[in-house]
Amino acid sequence: MNLILKEITSENWEECIELQPHEDQKAFVASNLYSLAQSKFLPNFETLAVYKDQKMVGFVMFGKDPDDSQYWIYRLMIDASHQGKGYGTKTMKQVIERIKAKPDTTDIMVAYHPENQAAAYLYKKLGFTIIGKAPWGEIMTRLSKN
Repeated sequence: MNLILKEITSENWEECIELQPHEDQKAFVASNLYSLAQSKFLPNFETLAVYKDQKMVGFVMFGKDPDDSQYWIYRLMIDASHQGKGYGTKTMKQVIERIKAKPDTTDIMVAYHPENQAAAYLYKKLGFTIIGKAPWGEIMTRLSKN
């Protein structure tokens, strides 16, 4: 399976905001439009489109959080029509490798909605361990760089 991560640009941002999770997942992840707007205030964050062949199938946003200086994966969203094909796992593995390659990486953090069982399964499978509950109510997880 060949997935490619590409920067969100003026040429592909509209395609990105058209991607949607399943209806029952919308409470678990911010819209891509919101995420792109939020990224403008997080200059150390990357927003990337996930492509399978020439088709955009997802979106991911990550970077060094200004509040705690940890690398966080803020968003992972695979379009509803492309879920169940392993794209989320493959995307996360690529993002983890990109973050681990940065010289100032210690740990990689992810938080998810407590009812999002798919996210809980994915992050556990990738080696993230639960470290507690965030003040905003999400489950916080950590992956060691080593």
